[in-house]
Amino acid sequence: MSLNLEEKKAIVAEVGAQVAQAQAMVIAEYRGLEVGQMTQLRVKTRQSGVYFRVLKNSLVRRAVADTPFVGLTEHMVGPLVYGIGSDPVAVAKVLHEFAKTNDKLVIKVGAMGEKVMSKDDIAALAALPSREELMAKLLGTMQAPVAKFVQTLNEVPTRFVRGLAIVCDNK
Repeated sequence: MSLNLEEKKAIVAEVGAQVAQAQAMVIAEYRGLEVGQMTQLRVKTRQSGVYFRVLKNSLVRRAVADTPFVGLTEHMVGPLVYGIGSDPVAVAKVLHEFAKTNDKLVIKVGAMGEKVMSKDDIAALAALPSREELMAKLLGTMQAPVAKFVQTLNEVPTRFVRGLAIVCDNK
C-alpha cells in the first residue's frame, strides 16, 4: 500500500512531534516476529507510555533530521520498529524485556539525546529502576526523618500514661 504525499507529511509531522518530546529512542529489527507477538509488544509499550510504531525508514529520517536523534539515521536500514518516549528507562526496559523472551526482536541501536547507544548500553539502561520506583524511594527517604521525629515525640506522653497506669494498678 503506497502512501500519497499528504499521508507521508502527516506521518512525518506525527513522528516529529513525538521525537520533539522524547528523551530516548530505540530501534529494533522485527524480522520473523508473528502478529500475535507484535500485538503483545504493542500492548506493553502502550501501557508503559512508549510511542511504538513500524515506519518507513525514509519518513523517520525526515522526522529526526533537525533533532538530537539525527545520529541514528545511518542505522535505519531494514524492517525496523521505533520505540520513542519521554522516559528513557521505560523505552529501554519494555523493548529489552520483550527481546529477552522473543529472539526474533533484535534491538539494533538507540539514542538518548545526542548520544547513540549500543545494544549493551540499552540493556544497562533497562536494568535501572523506573522513574516511579525512584520517586517512591526518594519520597520514602524524605519522609523517614519526619516520621521518626513524630514517633519520638509520641513516646514521651505514651510512657507517662503507661507509668500512671502502673501506679494506679499498684494502688
